[in-house]
Amino acid sequence: MKKYLFLIVLISAIFACNKPKGELVGVTKGGFKEANPYGMVFIKRGAFMMGVNDQSALNSINEKSFNKTVDAFWMDATEITNSEYHMFVAWVRDSLARRALVMNGMDEFRLNDRDQINADMPPETCLLNRKPKIPWKGGDDAVKEALSFLYFPAAGILKKTFNPNALRYKYEQINYDQASMRKNKFNPNTGAFAPGAKVRVDTAYVDENGVIHNVTITRPLRSRADLITQRIVNIYPDTLTWTRDFQFAYNDPRMKMYFSHKGFTNYPVVGVTWEQAQAFCHWRTQLFNNNHTIEGQDYRLPTEAEWEYAARGGHQGALYPWGGNYVRDSKGCFMANFKPMRGSYTLDEGATTMKVASFAPNNYGLYDMAGNVSEWTSDAWNVSSNTLVNDMNSSFQYVARNDDNDMLKRKVVKGGSWKDISFFLQCGTKTYEYQDEARPYIGFRCVRSYNGE
Repeated sequence: MKKYLFLIVLISAIFACNKPKGELVGVTKGGFKEANPYGMVFIKRGAFMMGVNDQSALNSINEKSFNKTVDAFWMDATEITNSEYHMFVAWVRDSLARRALVMNGMDEFRLNDRDQINADMPPETCLLNRKPKIPWKGGDDAVKEALSFLYFPAAGILKKTFNPNALRYKYEQINYDQASMRKNKFNPNTGAFAPGAKVRVDTAYVDENGVIHNVTITRPLRSRADLITQRIVNIYPDTLTWTRDFQFAYNDPRMKMYFSHKGFTNYPVVGVTWEQAQAFCHWRTQLFNNNHTIEGQDYRLPTEAEWEYAARGGHQGALYPWGGNYVRDSKGCFMANFKPMRGSYTLDEGATTMKVASFAPNNYGLYDMAGNVSEWTSDAWNVSSNTLVNDMNSSFQYVARNDDNDMLKRKVVKGGSWKDISFFLQCGTKTYEYQDEARPYIGFRCVRSYNGE
């Protein structure tokens, strides 16, 4: 045993002697290999021809195709499901309940820290203890009163139920678009921003009547804190889109049960706005970082270029994600969930949405990149964006403010859905929707940039 110990010490000494002294050796020891995020697929970096490959079915003027390069990233293998979005809803609901209980003097729901910092924080901003169970059933009158804002009271034939309007997620973001403006460039020599520098940012607050107000303000840029945008988003999906968007059609069963019933657990979440999807991405990032020693890149919506590159699965000129130019395979079976024929939605085995991963994945291992539900991207809509963007990590971004014209709030939607004809399933086809609109045929999936080569 002593012999082996001597050899180990000797080898260590030899390697230590080989380390140059007084030279630039760096401060980081060892390399870093990023773990595969759960439920995501790695998309290696590469180049592709971005744009439509076929004549438009709408007789519109097609964009030209351009060669684009995309960095490596992770992408959800499937669209975000009802089950996964329920996790977000439950977290927001429980957080609001714990905060309300702390505000009513129940300190067991306040996280007790040794450093006493949290103990000195006011109840409206203190850290929450998530271990004690919330007394949803039972509890004294004080508990019931504290949690009453989360419920619709019973009235007539209406039972006491959770109030989805109370489920609001509050978060902050840095306006990098404002920080990147040349007029707002920080001067390291003076240690200050340029005189007269201003930023245009959004802020939000809830008034005494419980109404959310989103307003846009312009303020002087004196510190980094002035670049922060505050958002308050109601995060519950709009279930009424099933009946609002399809009048004179009996979609009441889906309106009542699609998001709440276990039978739809693994179906893609719909009725979610672009703004709600952004809030989900922020929450998912915090969920990951709070449970890992080393933080990862932010979860976010894919850019249009990332989405199309991933959808093609390495097939440059093919119309569809499966690599072919037809919507049927060699056996005559449909390859996705869409509208194959007027008035006949079920030829592909589905009527409206179907369970995620009901069809085979593309070559990258991604499911439902065509059909089922269309998907939000982070890009702003511009019919000629391919000619405007950079050829490296192309992205046509515009951070629409609350007081912007609605035309500036259009976001690119890709992939086609259960109610669309095959043209919208093509990898290069894009359409748009307003960022504050929810539809029963639009969902989303997340991406995360890759750290390293």
